[in-house]
Amino acid sequence: MSDKYQQRRFDIYGYEKIDTEVLEAIPYEYPEKNTVVEYITEEFSSVCPWTGLPDTAKLTIRYIPHQKLVELKSLKYYLTSYRNVGILQEHAVNRILDDLVKLLEPKFMEVIGEFHERGGISTKVVARYEK
Repeated sequence: MSDKYQQRRFDIYGYEKIDTEVLEAIPYEYPEKNTVVEYITEEFSSVCPWTGLPDTAKLTIRYIPHQKLVELKSLKYYLTSYRNVGILQEHAVNRILDDLVKLLEPKFMEVIGEFHERGGISTKVVARYEK
């Protein structure tokens, strides 16, 4: 019996499809405070770089802003741009952290990816930045 799935692959895009240009920052009016801002989405997805199968996750972005906040619509479009990008789960979380730190220059930021189970294993990735 032949394995009809052996040659099956889905289109996988490279990192160049991650749309950092869509990200926008807006002024933060309370830079002297250590206010914690947290964004949570259950809708993050990327794809396995080898099979093209989806990796879905609960993504939490937690930070203490300095001078800027991320504009939420731009964040949603940015995160959606990962949908067909072939990227390891650990790399996706670190890339999101790097892109947002570059944009916002926060006092502190943490990105947590809680990836749903595939092959009997779920993955939790935590990446942190501290000024």
